[in-house]
Formats: sequence, structure tokens, C-alpha cells
Amino acid sequence: MTVFSKIIAGEIPCYKVAEDDCFFAFLDINPLVKGHVLVVPKKEVDYIFDLDDETLSQMMLFSKRVAQAIKKTIECRKVGLTVIGLEVPHAHIHLIPITHESDISFANPKKKLEAKEFEAIASAIAANCNV
Repeated sequence: MTVFSKIIAGEIPCYKVAEDDCFFAFLDINPLVKGHVLVVPKKEVDYIFDLDDETLSQMMLFSKRVAQAIKKTIECRKVGLTVIGLEVPHAHIHLIPITHESDISFANPKKKLEAKEFEAIASAIAANCNV
């Protein structure tokens, strides 16, 4: 069971922003910027392109709705999307509010936020989310 499956199951706490029957979105605890969200399928599959076509399509539509909520909540020009998938063997999409291309570089130092700030960001994004 991956760390993401444990988060989905409630075994590990997280800052949830959205959930439906098939997908789960929560704040990255090592964010590049405020509002950095991870979207994962509830079905544990390592590689995103091993998801069946329907699940991958639905995951992108779910991600779109979460990205729209991020854009309403966090000041940014756009919400960038990246899939790396090496750090946790569970398919996931990073949604990252960006103003400059450099905002989405994983070489950047991670932001350090207090629990109250994570909670406030998650609540604000969730309030703007139509999932």
C-alpha cells in the first residue's frame, strides 16, 4: 500500500481539497508554492499511462475542476500541471499555481508552511471546488 493509498484511507492525515468516488486531491506537504496540490486516483496504479483510458480521462477532468478552484483561490497567472511519478509508485498529477515558468521547477527549495496555513489554503481551495 502506497503512502497515497494510506492518505486516501485516512491512515495518514492530509489537507484534503477535493474528493469524489474515484479521485482524491490534497495539498503537497512539501510544496513548491502555496496551493501546490496532488491529484491521485483512488485505484492504486504506479504509472499514470497504465491507467485505463476512461480513468485517465476522468482524472484530467477532475484535475481541471481542482485547478479552476486553485486559480480562484491563489494569486497566479495559471495553474501548471506536471506528472513525474518517480517519488511515489502511485499515479499522481501535480497542480501548481504559477506566475513564472521557474515556479514549477522541482529544483527550487520547498516552501515551509505551518499547519494553520495549510489548513487555511486547503479550506479556501475546497470552498471554490465544484467536485
